[in-house]
Amino acid sequence: MAVNFFLGGALTFALAFAAVLSGCSRGAEWRQARGAVWNTVYTITYEGNRDMSDSIQRIFREVELSLSPFNDSSLVSRVNRCETTATDSLLRHVFMVSSEVCRRSGGRFDPTVSPAVNLWKFGYTGKVGAEESWEPSQAEIDSVMAYVGILDCRIDSAGAVHKKHPLTTFNFSAVTKGYACDLIADMLRRNGVENAMVEIGGEVAVRGSSPRGGLWRLQIDAPVEEMDGVPSHERLETVEVTDCGVATSGNYRNFHQSSRGKVGHTIDPLTGQPCSSPLLSVTVIAPSCAEADAYATAAMASPGVEEAASMLSSASLRGMLVSAVPGDSLFTVRRVE
Repeated sequence: MAVNFFLGGALTFALAFAAVLSGCSRGAEWRQARGAVWNTVYTITYEGNRDMSDSIQRIFREVELSLSPFNDSSLVSRVNRCETTATDSLLRHVFMVSSEVCRRSGGRFDPTVSPAVNLWKFGYTGKVGAEESWEPSQAEIDSVMAYVGILDCRIDSAGAVHKKHPLTTFNFSAVTKGYACDLIADMLRRNGVENAMVEIGGEVAVRGSSPRGGLWRLQIDAPVEEMDGVPSHERLETVEVTDCGVATSGNYRNFHQSSRGKVGHTIDPLTGQPCSSPLLSVTVIAPSCAEADAYATAAMASPGVEEAASMLSSASLRGMLVSAVPGDSLFTVRRVE
């Protein structure tokens, strides 16, 4: 299937929300929390008896203090600096999900590739602008790749993390937003909220029914580059889902220049180099948003469409792979059911 757009792929949601916001059911009403977190925006739509904003903010803070590599005092930052080997339930969960996806993807997803991501200026130690040029030397890449390998790390029964090397570091950013969506959706359900959608920066967890009744309708963006720094949200397709997570990964909005031209932020954990693939974006539907988030990144790190499709199929996941047509401004869509 060819679609007449040029680049991209992100996920937004499509809801006829305003028309039903005032409707009530069994004393509950539809509510919405919106704001900014982690350099992106969130929208949380739910049917409940009370405002859950304080609980939502508490989860954001818990995730920040546990998993943010951009926060020097977070738990993962202290683990990275070898100041502690202690873990909490959040770090243990993303470690477990990441290890499983690493195994299933043949190493294409690995949060310990963090030093190479930093070298390429896509990590938490400094970035360069999209039109600026930056490229580390092969010697620098080789030196940090010796520390990469989450499957050579473990968390013992006492909850202590054992790293491959003291200089091994973790950056769980490719799973954290999805996991935060799951945590908030689960918190809402524990508080009696059966119908909810949690969206953070395009990653989505949905539960129950939408305000319209029935499944939640989510819009998959076409891969279209930003215009003057503003993301474009051209509709590629709409999916109807519930009780799952949906995540999209792509290289079209986070890139900079190098001697080889434009390079995207997805770094191959097997080589330490930016991924070279016809894939423009990948959308994954999984039982949890954390899994969807991780598998979408793993698929983007695959060398091609067939490899990515095979990985998703072997994990029994649904997905949509958007790839470039060589020498053309079109792209094609491959669905994995």
